[in-house]
This record gives sequence, structure tokens and C-alpha cells, in this order.
Amino acid sequence: VIGINTAIFSQSGGSVGIGFAISSNLAKRVTQQLAEYGTTRRGWLGVFIQEVTPEIAESLGLDEAGGALVSSVNDKSPAKAAGLEPGDVITSFDGKKIDRMRDLPRIVAETDIGATVDVELVRNGSEMTVQVTLGELEKAELVGLIGEGEQETGSAESFDKLGFAVEDLTAALAEEYGLDPETRGVIVTEVVEGGPAFAKGLEVGNIIKRFGQRRVEDAADLAKSVAETQEAGRAGVLLLVESDGRERFIQIGFAKE
Repeated sequence: VIGINTAIFSQSGGSVGIGFAISSNLAKRVTQQLAEYGTTRRGWLGVFIQEVTPEIAESLGLDEAGGALVSSVNDKSPAKAAGLEPGDVITSFDGKKIDRMRDLPRIVAETDIGATVDVELVRNGSEMTVQVTLGELEKAELVGLIGEGEQETGSAESFDKLGFAVEDLTAALAEEYGLDPETRGVIVTEVVEGGPAFAKGLEVGNIIKRFGQRRVEDAADLAKSVAETQEAGRAGVLLLVESDGRERFIQIGFAKE
């Protein structure tokens, strides 16, 4: 048996010769879990990830586009305990190469709960290995773990070549944008319509958390990083942006002369 049919494609209810199936190896693992525990049990790492595009790879100085880019880490997860950080690019998990983002969730889910495995990653241009002890996805879902000093004046910076402006996020700005008053960072205050940032979906009210793999401390720090990148002749910048409680990396190219 190679696979087990799960659905067919049909506009009339009858078969047109197109079907979908799950692999027999996956089905075998699930039936064994059901027989032993009465439910499915999948490994849990505790990270949000995204694809490493050629543009993102260039911004991070990677030789090729591959692996899984960590955009955020759950505070109470195995990944956090192991020291994983946003901006890490996971290239191997338990000795299995991660060619594409979608490889990682499958491999993690198939790994035994409680197993301690090696995770190979790239951080700030350096390869490193950390050990992580996997949790259980179903327990994390059950307890709701999944999906989880004041500066009154701040500086502002604008980036003409990127098409947006930012300010240090103060308590007053946080209130203005409907954010938690304790939230700090750099907030986007203007996006030029039709500009590079606009084209990549950056919006007013977004919070910029990291520049590449480095934490953004304030607007001046971000401006310094942007200037250094432009002087180095790079094509653009890679930013970790928070919007509506979710974080993702976006690559914004410099406008051409």
C-alpha cells in the first residue's frame, strides 16, 4: 500500500480521475498512536516560520535560498528554552535537511515527543547547532500556548529610498494606535503610496522588531543599519515586522535612481 485515498476532485459528485491521498507511512504512524494512546501525538517546537526567498537570502548573506526562517518564538516553547531566536534560519532538524519551509513542520510532527535532537541553523552569518527537547503539540494547544521603563519622547526617521518613516514607540503613540501601553520598539508612522515599502505590504502602525537578525533598539538604530546597508551596495533591507500580534519578515528593496 502506497497511500490511502482521502478525497477526490469533482464538480458533479462523480469521479473525474483526480484524487488525493496520504502516504501509508503517515497513516501507519497515526494508527499506532491511536491504538496506544487513543489520540494522535505530534512533536511541538514552538516557532512561526516562513519561506526563505532569494531576496531574503540575499539580505541575510546566505549562499542560497533554503531552510526555514524563524519569524517568532513562543515564550513557553521548547524552541525558546533551546535559545532559538527570530531571524534564525533552520537548515537541519534531527539530521534531516530542511530544503523548504514546509519540510520543518512535517519532520517535527513525526519526531518522538520528549526526544532531544540537534537543530542546525544560521544566525548572523554563522552556522551553529542547538539541542531542543520536543514538547507535545496537542498539549500545547490544550493549555493555550499556541498563538500567544517608559520613554515619553522619541526620535523619528524617514527612509526616502524605502518609502516609509518611523518613530520610537512611546506610551502616547501606543495609545494612539490602540497598542498595549507597555509595548516598545519602532513604529511605522508613514508609508509612501506606490513606494517599495507599500509594494511589500508595510502599513502604518506596524512595529519593526528586527533588522535582519539583529534587534532594533530605536529609530536611530534602524536608521544607522539602513545607511550601512545602502553604503554596502545591498539591494534592500530585511525587516521583522509585527502586525495584529503576528510577526513576519519582509524584504524591501531600495528605490532605483
